[in-house]
Amino acid sequence: MWSLFRRNGQFRRLICAQLISYAGDWFAAVAAIGLLLDETGSDLLASLFWVAQSLPIFLMGPVAGPVADRFDRRKVLVIASFGQAMVALLFLAAGAGLPWMVFVAQGGVAALGAFFGPASQAGVANLVDEEDLPTATAMMASTWGAMLAVGAALGAGFTVLFGRNAAFVADAASFAVAGLLVLSIRRSMQAPRRDGPVERMRPLRDTAAALRHARRHLPTLALLGSHVGFALGSGVVGMLAVLATERFDAGDGGTGLLLAARGAGVLIGPLAVRHLARRGIHGVLLACGLTSIVYGTFYLGVALSPWLLLAALGVLLAHLGGGAQWSLTTYGLQLLTPDELRGRIFAADFSLVTLAMSVSLLLGGLLGGVIGPAPTIAVIAAVSLLFGTGFLVVTRSIRAEAEAEAAALAGQHRVGPTPVASGSQP
Repeated sequence: MWSLFRRNGQFRRLICAQLISYAGDWFAAVAAIGLLLDETGSDLLASLFWVAQSLPIFLMGPVAGPVADRFDRRKVLVIASFGQAMVALLFLAAGAGLPWMVFVAQGGVAALGAFFGPASQAGVANLVDEEDLPTATAMMASTWGAMLAVGAALGAGFTVLFGRNAAFVADAASFAVAGLLVLSIRRSMQAPRRDGPVERMRPLRDTAAALRHARRHLPTLALLGSHVGFALGSGVVGMLAVLATERFDAGDGGTGLLLAARGAGVLIGPLAVRHLARRGIHGVLLACGLTSIVYGTFYLGVALSPWLLLAALGVLLAHLGGGAQWSLTTYGLQLLTPDELRGRIFAADFSLVTLAMSVSLLLGGLLGGVIGPAPTIAVIAAVSLLFGTGFLVVTRSIRAEAEAEAAALAGQHRVGPTPVASGSQP
């Protein structure tokens, strides 16, 4: 991992841009949620903050995917980053007595982030050598968790020391620095295209083409389904700040601790399961089901925890599964999807995942207002357990076929040239 970071300067700039951008995000998240709870006292509005972070990605997905496939991905990243820097300054209006501006600012940042995610993920395979792709994917997946762990913890301390407005300014500055780093990347982030004018972009048709590709390739469809099903458990995240504030009376510091524990799990999970990526798609699909079960099991423990530190440990262990699932699914989609469709596949994935997250967060917020945060966490955790078990049953034949195909290809490789796997064609 360190070797790839040290010797590949282009990839290093991209991953550092993401690290800095995500760090600022979590500075803003801790401050914004604390502001909403202080100004309104509403558990539902605290959950709706996460909806504002995820729903715009769903809405912009049909545009963001084709943009990542048809235009220069590096330029897309630069424009999105500087746009986020300007929009993030709207958080200051929330701190000036307009708490509803939290949703405007977060929604705008997330909408622009919808272009950043597919373009960066689709471009990774063009910045690293093929043998480095599993490691690069794990590193990219872990950046979000790393900065959630570091950013949430530092954000809580920064907010306490310097105030919420200072945290909002730090968020805006992080996007500007990220844009400058991406601007310094010189290697192309996409495969060479045929000469000629760029075909007119038709977002719905282009997204439909990517989904038709997934429907024809069952391992790809299963990976997308895994991501969406796992996202149905995201409603627990909207309860973490409420749990810290109401059950443990820990305020912004408790919120920062639980979010940091979540980030540590997301950071460690992808790095701990890198070896599974090398076992092939059958291993990836098996892990996707098991990680949902891990996630649900430990969040049940969080719901029952009588102490903040024990709850933080449960959150960390749950998100070991969450981080591993995200990383392995992303790697599988990188491997199976041709470059000219990769941006649209990732955008469709992000869109469907964020829709499921938004639904889970909204229902979690409504349910939390009726039965409280701990019982709500238990209900959503049970959903993740059931999904993981069902996924393993439904994908059993797909895993068996993928494993047989991998074994056949390995055998042919020992005796002659290796043909292209059928799952990798459009």
